Amino acid sequence: MQENFKVLFIGDIVGRAGRNAVQHFLVDKNKAKDYDFIIANVENASHGFGLTQKNHDELMSYGINAMTSGNHIWDKRDIVNFIDESPCLIRPYNYHKSTSGVGYKIFNDKIVVINLLGKTFMPPIDCPFAALDEIINNKLKNETNLESKIIFVDYHAEATAEKICFARYAADFGVSAVIGTHTHIPTADCRIIDNKLAYQTDAGYCGSVNGVIGMEYSTSLKRLMTSIPERFEVEMSYPYILNGCEIEFCSNYATSINRISFEYSVDEEKESED
Repeated sequence: MQENFKVLFIGDIVGRAGRNAVQHFLVDKNKAKDYDFIIANVENASHGFGLTQKNHDELMSYGINAMTSGNHIWDKRDIVNFIDESPCLIRPYNYHKSTSGVGYKIFNDKIVVINLLGKTFMPPIDCPFAALDEIINNKLKNETNLESKIIFVDYHAEATAEKICFARYAADFGVSAVIGTHTHIPTADCRIIDNKLAYQTDAGYCGSVNGVIGMEYSTSLKRLMTSIPERFEVEMSYPYILNGCEIEFCSNYATSINRISFEYSVDEEKESED
């Protein structure tokens, strides 16, 4: 009898508030032990935009096994100094082939984690549908026992219809899970497609509940009212929330998917420094 394999996916981590929510859940509450593998989207983990090596190492220390990203992964210039050496960081595969980093990784000969950017309302990018075809039928075709590996896709995209369509497309390629990121708003549509692929349109974000998708209300309001560029700041007021989902697999088939929404408040004096 094959054992189940339990994966936690953590939605977009926004700044220090998001990192602290992750630390509280995985470390303080000791939830990391409940999962066989943990994936998190980290493209906004450093002050709301991009990722520094310090924060990369910090998140690894909490028990995160794989880090996915998106269009903001390049917002901190020093990313190019460590992305190639990271054992867990993945950037969207459908950037130009000359781009630093990799678009997928195989972990423990058990799970393949793929990161792709969507097309609609997003920066110009290579076709994610063709990119998935290339990964499965070209890059991974010589992998032994590929049919028994879990194939997990973080689909970083804006349009809900595109995410749903991509998931149906991915199911035909033997993909085990497609979880959407980017909008920061969790959707209540967790389900299993074709009795094998776990799906959620968007996993949501980790950060302050009082923010506007993690950012300060006042600066967000000013920018929306005036259309004048305004520097966004991460909202730091409590409560904090961790959004994501947990998925159970048997072999490479998803058997269940459930939303995670963990909210908490603590004394600000206990906050770690950036």
